[in-house]
Amino acid sequence: MAAPRSGTAAKSAAKVAIPQLGWNAVRPAPIVLVSGTQGFLADRAIRSLRDYLRVEDPSLEVNDIEADSYAPGELLTLASPSLFAEPRLIRVTNVEKCSDAFLADALDYLGSPAEGAYVVLRHAGGVRGKKLLDAVRASKAFAIEVVCAELKKDSEKHDFAAAEFKAAGKAIRPAALRAVVAAFSDDLAELAGACAQLISDSTAEITEATVTQYYGGRVETNAFAVADAAIAGRYAEALVGLRHAIDSGADPVPIVAAFASKLRTMAKVQGGRGSSADLARQFGLAPWQVDRARRDLAGWTDRGLGRCIQVLADTDASVKGAGRDPVYALERMVHTVAGRGR
Repeated sequence: MAAPRSGTAAKSAAKVAIPQLGWNAVRPAPIVLVSGTQGFLADRAIRSLRDYLRVEDPSLEVNDIEADSYAPGELLTLASPSLFAEPRLIRVTNVEKCSDAFLADALDYLGSPAEGAYVVLRHAGGVRGKKLLDAVRASKAFAIEVVCAELKKDSEKHDFAAAEFKAAGKAIRPAALRAVVAAFSDDLAELAGACAQLISDSTAEITEATVTQYYGGRVETNAFAVADAAIAGRYAEALVGLRHAIDSGADPVPIVAAFASKLRTMAKVQGGRGSSADLARQFGLAPWQVDRARRDLAGWTDRGLGRCIQVLADTDASVKGAGRDPVYALERMVHTVAGRGR
């Protein structure tokens, strides 16, 4: 093994950035750091790497290490070539909880990675193992980083779902895509599963009717459906949807969040000028979100929108413990939004 770098050299090297790739652009490297809090995307990236390596050589050996319950010497043992020198994939989980023994062995291994071995380090965030992360990120000759950050924006989830259908060669109408994203926006794994089911079972173009057929109950009680009805002025429909959602066990907080997402997008777009693409880039939205917000704004005034945002803030506080009756607060919010703040 190569001798450890001096403290000064290590600090200097840590400033050198290794290639940082998206979860869907993973490629083989002796050391692959999979970082970020989005576990679903991290699992998919690691699985994609395994599949890629198996296509290249079906004799690939796959082994798993848990960094928090690591046995000293385990990494070097698994990475060492066997008699027939098959390629080795070593998947290391829980690096953010790693033991001192693993940290020492991993830092030592970085000095001279074994030929034919691919070591994947899964770090889900936190300060534990930072010394190792810095060392990996300094190893530009043989390491890459796959960043798996949370998809927080609606536009990111929309793009993710759109890519699922595109990769499968399956056509889906824009309204159907919006419906499935809205129904499963709270859980990326569920969203991916819903896309996979639609792709598997649909022989023709996927429409809103297809989504309703499969996930009608989920779509009907979805918070965004309630918000859409209220914003369009359909008070009775929105109120029925709200009560159905509450009776089905829906949490009031995500319902308020759905209204907040819609109204804030409307507020951003209302004063914006330029094409949908220009405003989408400016506000971090998808162009279809800008178009939808512009349609939603028909019949609204600046004063009415401001009033609704104020009521929204009051409702948010109420459902998070500041009020005695969160259901009443929700119904008041629906009434105010459906009346466009009048």
